[in-house]
Amino acid sequence: MKVLITGGAGYIGSHTAVELIAAGHDICVVDNYSNSSPAAIDRIRMLTDRPFNAYDCDVRDRERLMAVFAGEKPDAVIHFAGLKAVGESVQKPLEYYSNNLTSTTVLLDCMRENGCKIIVFSSSATVYGSENPVPFREDMPEGATSSPYGTTKKFIERILTDVAAADSSLSVSLLRYFNPVGAHPSGVLGENPNGIPNNLMPFIMKVAAGKIPELTVFGGDYPTPDGTCLRDYIHVVDLAKGHVKALDRAAGRTGTEIFNLGTGKPTSVLEIIRAFEKASGKPLNYKVGPRREGDIPMCYSDPSKAKRDLGWTADLTIDDMCRDSWNFISKNPNGYDA
Repeated sequence: MKVLITGGAGYIGSHTAVELIAAGHDICVVDNYSNSSPAAIDRIRMLTDRPFNAYDCDVRDRERLMAVFAGEKPDAVIHFAGLKAVGESVQKPLEYYSNNLTSTTVLLDCMRENGCKIIVFSSSATVYGSENPVPFREDMPEGATSSPYGTTKKFIERILTDVAAADSSLSVSLLRYFNPVGAHPSGVLGENPNGIPNNLMPFIMKVAAGKIPELTVFGGDYPTPDGTCLRDYIHVVDLAKGHVKALDRAAGRTGTEIFNLGTGKPTSVLEIIRAFEKASGKPLNYKVGPRREGDIPMCYSDPSKAKRDLGWTADLTIDDMCRDSWNFISKNPNGYDA
């Protein structure tokens, strides 16, 4: 298939591009590089030795996106593009609703106008809220989201579900994944956020590389064994392979399907820190600070549906995730900036 990847220069998008090409698909990438780098495109090409087109384009720009569709004629879309920082979304809700919802409706309009019938959406476990008991299952009701970021994911899921209900030829896959970490084992691709990172692992990596003096652990008084949040950390390569499996299943199917992509194994923030110290051989300077707005104590998956219906499992461990993260930052102490 020819697959258009929105946000394809980003962390998960770039790793998914590599796995799509490895699986025999053709790709094109759309990204406005607001939280990514064109260097990721060069690195994808280097890893895969496959030419593909990449467009500097905001998905909200309908005219520009329509031109991409007209030229590329994709069979399917994987939609990663969007603002994604939980804490920032609490401070800037309007920006998150405007960016994430508008980009999705424009994308769906372009798909409709060009006869593209398959979309795989990068959703999030945050749609389960805090009311559902862990582990989260796909048949649970959606919960009250704890941040505007999470609410945009919930709204987009609803938009996609409604559009699929109105168009019986459309195939929608909603992938609810948990906490992606790690990097490509080559050390060529990894998480490379612009500015100060928002997520745990890139912050740990920057501290280990000496770029940031100290890591703040947000909250040490949660009702968990060590007082820090429990999360379902998944290696980004496993996650990328899950997108390929979902795309393959979507071909020839219609309607909406939901899948968790996670390991099903909760790990605390302090456990991640210790695992990274082991992988890097470096002690990490950290302090425990107050809780962060929008965080919930525990979030982990029941991934059995993905195993049953997609034939997908997360095979890589926390040690693998920390090893590959350290390998990436060791080879790229300044990220993609030479």
